[in-house]
Amino acid sequence: MNPRLAAARALSVVLSGKASLGSSLPDVLGKVDARDRGLTQELAFGTARWQPRLSGLAERLLQKPFKAADRDVEALLLVGLYQLFYTRIPPHAAIGETVGCVEKLKKPWAKGLLNAVLRNAQREGEAIFAELERDPVIRFAHPRWLQKSLKAHWPDDWEAICVANNAHPPMMLRVNRRKANRDSYLAELQAAGIEAFACHHSEDGIRLAAACDVTQLPGFAEGHVSVQDEAAQLAAGLLDLAAGQRVLDACCAPGGKTCHILEREPGLAEVVALDLESKRLQRVQENLDRLQLGAKLVAADARATEQWWDGQPFQRILLDAPCSATGVIRRHPDIKLARQADDIAPLALLQGEMLDALWPTLAVGGVLLYATCSVLPTENREVIASFLARTPGARELDLPSGFGVAQSHGRQLLPQDEGHDGFYYAKLIKIAAQPKAGTSQ
Repeated sequence: MNPRLAAARALSVVLSGKASLGSSLPDVLGKVDARDRGLTQELAFGTARWQPRLSGLAERLLQKPFKAADRDVEALLLVGLYQLFYTRIPPHAAIGETVGCVEKLKKPWAKGLLNAVLRNAQREGEAIFAELERDPVIRFAHPRWLQKSLKAHWPDDWEAICVANNAHPPMMLRVNRRKANRDSYLAELQAAGIEAFACHHSEDGIRLAAACDVTQLPGFAEGHVSVQDEAAQLAAGLLDLAAGQRVLDACCAPGGKTCHILEREPGLAEVVALDLESKRLQRVQENLDRLQLGAKLVAADARATEQWWDGQPFQRILLDAPCSATGVIRRHPDIKLARQADDIAPLALLQGEMLDALWPTLAVGGVLLYATCSVLPTENREVIASFLARTPGARELDLPSGFGVAQSHGRQLLPQDEGHDGFYYAKLIKIAAQPKAGTSQ
């Protein structure tokens, strides 16, 4: 499949609203010939990253918008515009290749249209962008609902958040402390000619100066190191793990935190790794196998405890809750296209339901760590505030002050250019069992 056509088809799925978040672009890219996958990913991710700007330009250049049935042509146009303004592909090649893809869409009428619009963009695009950038949606390339939300919640930081979201993410590593330590592995990377730096917050974290194929990493196949963002690496340390504990990792896929928990504390009694779909657990098992670790994998809805919980309490629970993923836009730029403002309230409701369902499985004196990769307080501090208000036996524990921004509940990490992703943590302890229904406190 032509890389430009593959990128356009991936984007058209997202534009049409037929894709689930986090699966649309990766799923389509996974079907592309390996030789073309790098270029296809660059085109698809890059176009998604700058879609608000590219769509604004396209709207000015088109006489009328595309029909819903022609989302594929619209996506192809955006891919062409992305090549013109954000790559080093020669303009004649970008235009010619983009127009040439129309034949495979079996919409010959679009050939002349795309050719004309792309040539007009080549001549007038920069001037049009200069006019459009008075609108912050165009200037910062974020959908209006998200730009307004970020500005409302983070008035001093929203511009920096947008800039970080539009940057290419750094490649972060987590050293497996069962097999190496960070200093020794940094020396191995240096010997292999790979420039790298110790992360600021994670004791096991390393940031590479430039991304590379994992096969180039010393000891990767042997489980010496894994790829994981620094913000996500903080979870295992915040759990205060100790030998003999029974640990639940709810919503565990793809398994990075599950593996880190096992790496940090070999003496755990058991780790139960729970996720909704068995298909997602296959990736968890692959990571466990490579790292030579073991956990009990369970495919179930975390809220339906009667279907999967054996009645034995957990001393530690990690709930990395489903969320808008607005803290990891730079890694998943199709979030800009797939997420809508009215998605947030239902997600917050789901997060609260998961907290309510999992709390009874936590032992008295046990700790639940709540996490999301969102930067929106609706999914973070407000969820925790509501849970604490309705749960008499729950109390909040302080988190270390060395990372993120203190909130009324928990701490928020904002995405950093050349640093960690956006992430949120809150730490809760169970000081008393919940009263049974029909009894007074």
